[in-house]
Amino acid sequence: MLLTDKVAVVTGANRGIGDAITRTFLAHGARVIACVRDPDARQTAQWLASLDAQPGVQVQSVPLDLADEASVKAAVKAIAAASPRLDVLVNNAGAASGAIMQMTSMAELRRLFDVNFFGQILLTQGLARLMARNKAGSIVNLASTAAMIADPGTLAYGASKAAFARATQSMATELGASGIRVNAIAPGPTRTDMYEQMTPAARERLVESSALKRTGEPQDVANVALFLASELSSFVTGQILRVDGGIV
Repeated sequence: MLLTDKVAVVTGANRGIGDAITRTFLAHGARVIACVRDPDARQTAQWLASLDAQPGVQVQSVPLDLADEASVKAAVKAIAAASPRLDVLVNNAGAASGAIMQMTSMAELRRLFDVNFFGQILLTQGLARLMARNKAGSIVNLASTAAMIADPGTLAYGASKAAFARATQSMATELGASGIRVNAIAPGPTRTDMYEQMTPAARERLVESSALKRTGEPQDVANVALFLASELSSFVTGQILRVDGGIV
């Protein structure tokens, strides 16, 4: 029970890696504020019901669209109203895109940066203030090995994730005085909706270049998020942890 009595915000909480992180945090005693794009959707309602079926679970949803500045600001207000204290923020939500450089439109590039960078920064600016009140907290950002591995077709996605990984280090430097740790996880190919959008050849190339020769599972990433969120990593900040099976 590594997160007993902790309050954690998880964005993109109802799918893929976000779902695994949410369930792992709940299993370790956290109260989770789950940010989802459409909390009124039938699928989201079913997901929340599946969580509530577990005894002792404390979870509530908050709408969040990272591409909409007004939505991000409203989410910050809703989270502050729901809990005056915040211990953990997991910036997991994101968008993917695949196109070679010459075929990447400026509109698509801006869309990726709005979701994967600008929206994340705005949300973190607001929620870091809640953490600073208690002089403690852990922020976990989801980057990607696409930020480091320049495969064809990853210009927009990889660049947006590279920017977020770099921002993680600046956040760590600036928020450390407030007792807030900031780290990032860079997953490799992981079995999620985004994974299914990759071509089989691209997936196979990444897996074959890894030491463990397998695709990652959302739980592999969730386990590292738990470590970074908990006091087990109390002296770890400003780091980009690759969870990719050893791609070299």
